Amino acid sequence: MPKIKQRQELDQAGVYLLLGPREDGEGEMLYIGEGDPVRARLESHYAQKDFWNRAVCFVAAPGQLNKAHVQFLEAQLIRLAKSAKRLPLDNANQPTEPSLSEADHADMQVFLENLRGMLPVLGVHAFEQIAPVAAAAQTLLFCRGKGVAASGYEATQGFVVQAGSQGVAETVPSMQQHVRGMFDLRQELIANGVLQRNVDHLRFTQDYVFSSPSTAAAVILGRSANGRLEWKGADGRTLKALQDMETKM
Repeated sequence: MPKIKQRQELDQAGVYLLLGPREDGEGEMLYIGEGDPVRARLESHYAQKDFWNRAVCFVAAPGQLNKAHVQFLEAQLIRLAKSAKRLPLDNANQPTEPSLSEADHADMQVFLENLRGMLPVLGVHAFEQIAPVAAAAQTLLFCRGKGVAASGYEATQGFVVQAGSQGVAETVPSMQQHVRGMFDLRQELIANGVLQRNVDHLRFTQDYVFSSPSTAAAVILGRSANGRLEWKGADGRTLKALQDMETKM
């Protein structure tokens, strides 16, 4: 940071993302901000926010972005991240979107689309909606237990559990004590609407990417789980057996 903050680009107005590990160790969390200029905001976060270990900043040539522009971009990015529900946000509130002229609004939409196109290349997938058709090219796997059934598949970004999959209504007592990270993630998914309570089970309202098949299975079954054994193909073979078979080919 002491070296990077000297870059002249940070003298400009812009938006930025801060990414780092969650406290429970289950994936990353995200903070979205804006600054005019960006440098002062990064220096403040460097001193006051502990979680992040990388930052991504987007600026333009001098004079091309102003405070209203970057406030608009910040509000749009927070809205998109909340909609995608891929990463928990460290932002406390949804900022108010400023009024822009029709021309400025159009320009910022183009800037936003270009920005979103770059992020996956940088390993940031927080704003992506999972395309349901992606499952067609994957081996579909199933996880069953305690009267619930879920389907999912392995993807480049993690393990995807499909919308409509079920999870147990309650966790085993030991989960909160011994698998705290999984328990907290489960409660978070319930709170943000990814998991919806039905009469006797939970239901996934959307496709959701987990960091591993074991995390996905633990959330579904409400207990500690080995995803390589809990997830099985249509023929009953475990994910472990399928992976071992691919390794030998």
